[in-house]
Amino acid sequence: MIKHKRKNKTVFVAMSGGVDSSVAAALLKSKGYYVVGITMCFNISLALGKKSSCCGADAIEDAKRVAQTLGIPHYVLNFGKELNDKVIDHFVEEYLEGRTPNPCVRCNQYVKFGTLFKKAKALGADYLATGHYAQVGRGMVRKNYKLKKGIQGSKDQSYFLHQIRKEDLPFILFPLGGLVKEKVRKLAKRYHLKNAQKKESQDICFVPDSGYQKFIQDRIGKEMISPGPIKGKDGNVLGEHKGIFFYTIGQREGLGIAVGKPVYVYKIDKEENAIYVGEKNLLLAKEFSVCDVNFVSCDIPKKEIEVKVKIRYNHPEVKAKLVYQKKGEVRIHLKRAQRSVTPGQSAVFYRNNTVLGGGIINKVF
Repeated sequence: MIKHKRKNKTVFVAMSGGVDSSVAAALLKSKGYYVVGITMCFNISLALGKKSSCCGADAIEDAKRVAQTLGIPHYVLNFGKELNDKVIDHFVEEYLEGRTPNPCVRCNQYVKFGTLFKKAKALGADYLATGHYAQVGRGMVRKNYKLKKGIQGSKDQSYFLHQIRKEDLPFILFPLGGLVKEKVRKLAKRYHLKNAQKKESQDICFVPDSGYQKFIQDRIGKEMISPGPIKGKDGNVLGEHKGIFFYTIGQREGLGIAVGKPVYVYKIDKEENAIYVGEKNLLLAKEFSVCDVNFVSCDIPKKEIEVKVKIRYNHPEVKAKLVYQKKGEVRIHLKRAQRSVTPGQSAVFYRNNTVLGGGIINKVF
């Protein structure tokens, strides 16, 4: 991790009420920074047409109690409009286009390291810190800043951070990047934080327990849902789907058809309003394009380069060749075909422990 001169340096810490961001704040204070806790309240009545909150009262209270324990100032800021306009609208639109978005990536890009970062700097912060398991490092020769993986592979969250702007890296701190989760829990107890054993949230923050399909259905209205054909690879109609946003690439369950053998969704065609299903081998792909690419740790490559690629957060890295096509777009040639390369998901490019960049899977060939 990068060592900064800490005297009189102000750090705004995004505090969610969870153990990770709480320990991040505690560590920074112990190292001599002036720490200010910020909890982002996402009142999404705009999105749901009713009173609701992604960051509920309990989470806000947890963050406030941690701030009191640490003796740091704490503020709650409403970022509901930003979440609605930049994340939720996009989430719904992508599913309606037959794509599968990753809202956490977009939230980091536009809300945490977008609006919040700008507000923190405008209010006099030297740094913005979060509880992500990632690191910011320096190059050995050029000394340029790089986004790097957290040391605990199973907890590494660099995948979700690839859209951070390269020029903002010097002003971002990830205090937990060099720690494992077990150590973070122990530190929480050492700092007497009441949320030391708080469970982690695994769900999309703005989607209710009823699931994303119901969320989208309620948002657009039932009258906007268009059922259509489920087709085999020969084009024959095998059944009817409920609306393309109910399905994702690789899906096997819940298709409502019987063809005498397992079949999987391998293509979603918005223009036809059709779902295509077939054998598992139809899910394999070796080549795809990536749009909205951001190179966070390096310059735009002028020639073909060797990388490792993640096509989903929990997917292992795969060796590949990256060819820059045009502004914001690259083409990926995988060394080995992978299953369920999904438009809308993020493809992130690595070299060793460094995140070179990433973008959105656009088209699978």
